[in-house]
Amino acid sequence: MKTLWKLTKEAARYKGLYLIAIFSTFALTVINLTAPKILSKMTGIVSTGVDQAALTSIRYLALALLLLYLLRVLFRFLANYLAHRAAWYLVGDLRSRLYDKLQSLDLAFFHDKQTGDLMSRVVNDTRDFELLYAHMIPDLITNFVTFAGVLIILLTINWKLALITCAPIPLILVSGVIFAKVVRPFFRASQKTMGELNAQLQDSLSGLHEIQAFGQEAYEGERVRQKSFEQVKAMLRALRASAIFHPCVELLSAAGTVLVVFFGGYLAYRSQLSVADIVAFLLYLGLFYAPISGLANLLENLQQSLAGAERVTVILETPSAITDAEDAEPLTDVRGAVAFDHVSFDYGNDIPVLKDISFSCEPGMMVALVGPTGVGKTTATQLISRFYDPVEGRILIDGRDIRKATLASLRHNISPVLQDTFLFNGSIAENIGYAKPGASPEEIEAAAKAAYIHDDILAMPDGYETQVGERGLRLSGGQKQRVAIARAILRNSPIIILDEATASVDVQTERHIQAAINRLAGARTIIAIAHRLSTIQNADLILVIRDGEIVERGNHAELMAHRGHYYNLQQAQEVGVIVE
Repeated sequence: MKTLWKLTKEAARYKGLYLIAIFSTFALTVINLTAPKILSKMTGIVSTGVDQAALTSIRYLALALLLLYLLRVLFRFLANYLAHRAAWYLVGDLRSRLYDKLQSLDLAFFHDKQTGDLMSRVVNDTRDFELLYAHMIPDLITNFVTFAGVLIILLTINWKLALITCAPIPLILVSGVIFAKVVRPFFRASQKTMGELNAQLQDSLSGLHEIQAFGQEAYEGERVRQKSFEQVKAMLRALRASAIFHPCVELLSAAGTVLVVFFGGYLAYRSQLSVADIVAFLLYLGLFYAPISGLANLLENLQQSLAGAERVTVILETPSAITDAEDAEPLTDVRGAVAFDHVSFDYGNDIPVLKDISFSCEPGMMVALVGPTGVGKTTATQLISRFYDPVEGRILIDGRDIRKATLASLRHNISPVLQDTFLFNGSIAENIGYAKPGASPEEIEAAAKAAYIHDDILAMPDGYETQVGERGLRLSGGQKQRVAIARAILRNSPIIILDEATASVDVQTERHIQAAINRLAGARTIIAIAHRLSTIQNADLILVIRDGEIVERGNHAELMAHRGHYYNLQQAQEVGVIVE
């Protein structure tokens, strides 16, 4: 009920459409209740003999019946279409809200989540809301009103026979409660395995190159098959329970009909029930048991919808660890001074990643972070953009604690260039211009020239309109990184973060990237992570990090003279030895 109440509040914005649909549903129900009464009256007239007056009455009743059937067409259209319209708009809204919510969550939320499963929640689970609001709720209203109306009519015809008709209802309700408890876990498991299947497909399709390269097609095909049939088996368990419940409801409903026929015949024999009343009773009997028989479908669909709704509401109700403080204010006129003040951090597992890190960087300086893999360099840069918050200490920009700044303004003043460069499936111009919506072609071209990618772009078949493919697969690694640098330059942020900007590129490409970095030096504050020490020799400050701590600091000349960790790294690279 808690979940249903939350969903009802979500649907309230479309109450106008729902009110018309509900009114049409009520009108449709009244028509369905009235039509048998007219047919019963016509039967009574015919059973007593047809004269001229009776024939005239039959004509009027036939016209009334025709008008009712025409109105039924109109109200059925309004009830069905408007309920579907409202429900699908709700689905669209929920998908947008769910995506916006995912965007607002901190990176820690995604550590144990699979992309395919999240996609399944956004696309598949939200689709079940349409089933709930366009089918089940209107059907529930129709069934309740029909049941109540028919029961009242049956009681007015013959209360004894009406009570006999109700005899199977308690058994049906009890079986319905049992069915709901049994089948919900099956539908929940089905939704979960569907998410896992989507996750497996997303993972396999993203790694298709590696799958083919290592000849693992059969292995991956079997993994997808297993996930697929896990979902099939979970759904079949739910359908097996439904296959048992449906016939039971039909049997109980049929038993009620048998009771009515038997006792109705007995009452007719005792002259306590007329032929017209018997006909009316039998006509209404179908309407009476139809809602009860439909209870099986309603319960099945309800459990399926609620299983999906639970997975959606879990996301919507997940709090983000990174939010704007109540007194947060926008960062304005940022010069680019960055300072770490005794910063410590872990990922919530009490295993320190950064330990008491302190350093300062004046506007326009270049600070380089070097050290073995996994010592916390990338984590430090992510803290600057508040993808995580420090466990202890604080980070300052222009002397202001970044937790007192709005997230939007903070990230607007920082441009990242990551080692794993992500490009959207579009043109090169669109990817460079992504950092500045509405940027002119001249601005995009100027940024490309500054990143030393302009000549490469002109050599491509379609120039700036060349499609990069999914994740930029049509470009080389160096080209992707220079496009990312161009994107950062175009944004014109006072702070630029370079995370392994020259990783996995050839010497010539490294020179181009280094030239682009040198052009930025002095004009922007640069925080750079590098394993290739040749790219950061001109840095104003080099921090050597080991095991989450700064063990050395200084410029290139000072650190080489010190002959410590940095010196050893430099010497090892010169002879081609990787030192971790």
